[in-house]
Amino acid sequence: MKYIKKGAKPISLTKWNNKLGGKILPWMKFKQSVKNDVFEALLCEQGYICCYCGASIARNECHIEHLKPKSIYTQLTYEYTNLMVSCQGEDDKQLRVPVHCGHRKDNWYDDHLMVSPLQITCADFFKYLPSGEIQSTDEPAKKAAAETTIEKLALNISKLQNMRRLAIDAALLATDGLTEAEIQLLAQGYEKLDANGQHTPFCAAISYFFNNYF
Repeated sequence: MKYIKKGAKPISLTKWNNKLGGKILPWMKFKQSVKNDVFEALLCEQGYICCYCGASIARNECHIEHLKPKSIYTQLTYEYTNLMVSCQGEDDKQLRVPVHCGHRKDNWYDDHLMVSPLQITCADFFKYLPSGEIQSTDEPAKKAAAETTIEKLALNISKLQNMRRLAIDAALLATDGLTEAEIQLLAQGYEKLDANGQHTPFCAAISYFFNNYF
């Protein structure tokens, strides 16, 4: 999981909320042009990776995710600081299988047991194996939240393990023949957006390896 630094909300969303005047319309009533602006803003600030698993996403491959579920925290339905983008598309009726991340999380949320990508230390809750498996940290204070989040979001299914393993293998292969200084520069690159404003898919897992094994 990679930390998401929230940016300024789209002007159109501010106007939408002002027009509602405190009224909360059902999500299906969200004006499409404003929704599109929100999608674009969220994708840009996340570097086009899923807020939970870190897989690469595009506009037609993701959905707007409410960290605190709108079915429970109705007042946060259009609150930008509660919005992210998660993988597996917008269709809630015919979910892609295996279901993971936002769709798997569904209406679950727990202040104490949910590791949020909006939390600056979120990456510290997890560790990764060469197989692509994600595990909880060994730190006692973080372990329960990490284990619960992995379970509730299905972050350890074989599909995601395989995708992480391939990403890690490719990153490690790229270090062949490099000096220590060059490897450090490469590692720093995985922490940043590329020239197209995108993060490398599964960059959190890759960064873990560079920070712990080099």
